[in-house]
Amino acid sequence: MKKRMISLILVASMCAGTLAGCGNSGKSNAGADTAEEGKVINIYSWNDEFRERVEAVYPKVEKTSSDGTVTTLKDGTEIHWIINPNQDGVYQQKLDEALLNQENAADDDKIDIFLSETDYVNKYTDADADVAIPLKDLGIDPDTDLKDQYSFTKTTASDANGVQRGSTWQCCPGLLVYRRDIAKDVFGTDDPKQVGEKVKDWDTMKATAEELKSKGYFTFASYTDTFRLYGNSISESWVKPGETTVNVDPMIMNWVESSKEWLDAGYLDKTVKGQWNDDWNKSMGSASKVFSFLLPAWGIDFVLNPNWDGETGAWAVTNPPQEYNWGGSYVHACTGTDNPEYVKDIILAVTANQDNLLKISKDYSDFTNTTDGMKKAAADSSFASEFLGGQNPFEYFAPVAEKIKIAPLSAYDQGCVELIQNSFNDYFQGKVDFEKAKYNFETAIKERYPDITEVIWPE
Repeated sequence: MKKRMISLILVASMCAGTLAGCGNSGKSNAGADTAEEGKVINIYSWNDEFRERVEAVYPKVEKTSSDGTVTTLKDGTEIHWIINPNQDGVYQQKLDEALLNQENAADDDKIDIFLSETDYVNKYTDADADVAIPLKDLGIDPDTDLKDQYSFTKTTASDANGVQRGSTWQCCPGLLVYRRDIAKDVFGTDDPKQVGEKVKDWDTMKATAEELKSKGYFTFASYTDTFRLYGNSISESWVKPGETTVNVDPMIMNWVESSKEWLDAGYLDKTVKGQWNDDWNKSMGSASKVFSFLLPAWGIDFVLNPNWDGETGAWAVTNPPQEYNWGGSYVHACTGTDNPEYVKDIILAVTANQDNLLKISKDYSDFTNTTDGMKKAAADSSFASEFLGGQNPFEYFAPVAEKIKIAPLSAYDQGCVELIQNSFNDYFQGKVDFEKAKYNFETAIKERYPDITEVIWPE
């Protein structure tokens, strides 16, 4: 059952056996005595974020093509960037197809590095899948080389045996990001500490939501804005190892109940149906009546900032009502790479070197994966954000990061997280009843993952 489950997830039902039975030798050549490395390093990702970080801190970079597809190193070696969108599982599908061909691919076509996200990292770090090389086999010792990383990120990148098979430059604690002008209008102040008292827990925040409503404002744009806070608090994984049953945690149903209550009360904008759509993007604009968003550092930089059309300094950050983590891009050395030394070098440069990580934090506003480094950033005014009106967000990110406990992961997380929100969308909008929403989730999750046999709901 275990091997069948891995096959169905990892190769998207394209092969009846495990990945090893589809052309992967199951062994890394990272420790082999290789006289010469290849001249092409293939890196799979879903956007340009990792490429930009490599360009910023990897000293062997010479130049990148104008279209961003090829980075040339100083010795002539080329990094080829294979980018596919994350939406609807396209990136994973393309990656899985390439993994199937990894053993028989020509050296210059082999995957050398690939990235994964927290929602599906477990799928690729699974020991039986054997597609991500253990870092120790690559010559990276997590206990020494990565000793300053946040512990939960190391756990997230490890297999069930505790063997770390990936590393990340990111730690993604989330904050509450709010409009200063709305805070002044409703509370008489935009001071982060005073606003933080108004949103310090869910009970307090509910009373604050009523204040905001009385002045014509929405607390959040959408019910999906709060999902990660509840989803990070689940006590067991969506699908336990070796099983084919989806277990819906009580915290997920608490999110459903709370979302319906808040939407009906007028604390959320009913016209914004979910995230990553045009209405959600517009709710971040100057004409919006939305007070706040729950975002990690990348959300401020990649999402909020581009959607804001008003003056700089209009937003600030403060503590969230509950600690949470959202996201994280994990870097993996691919089994079968013909460039193990380059792969090791790149992973260490981008995820282990504190000076490099601090540069990434300063240049890109990332909250990076170095506990001592982030303490330094939190106390250093040079890390202040122009977009946040000169506020240093690391002062608020750092204490949240130290309290994060990662929820138990499974290879099915991305589908469960996406489809539970999609299925209850019509219920929140009054288009279907509660039981129909549950039925829709059961149907959707079995279509996404044909090996799922049952969905168990909490009492």
